[in-house]
Amino acid sequence: MMKRTMLALTGALSLVATCALADVKSEIVTAATHADLAAKAATIDAVHMHLHHAVNCLVGPSGKGFDAKQINPCAHNGNGAIPDTADAAKKAKLQAAADKAESGIAATNLATAQKAATDTAAMLKTDE
Repeated sequence: MMKRTMLALTGALSLVATCALADVKSEIVTAATHADLAAKAATIDAVHMHLHHAVNCLVGPSGKGFDAKQINPCAHNGNGAIPDTADAAKKAKLQAAADKAESGIAATNLATAQKAATDTAAMLKTDE
């Protein structure tokens, strides 16, 4: 019984330590920066690339939409802004931004993808 209690306590402490090390604000700022870069990109491929970077920062390596073939500029900041955020309302806003970025990734028209990137950046800047 004592061994189980110690194991549970150790697990809980390591979870707290992981959350404490996460830099959610930095993850959000980096995602917003990449959404801005996407909005200003001159080609559809560049828009998609920067939106992938934004999504990777938001959802983290274990999240829906994470693309391991793309750079994760937030790799050393935590596990993604959404999983690192404890506040449910903030998680919902960040997920909405990730969904908007995904719509830009799915777009084949440059102006449509850039508009989604602009919207994503604006959504994230309200959460900085």
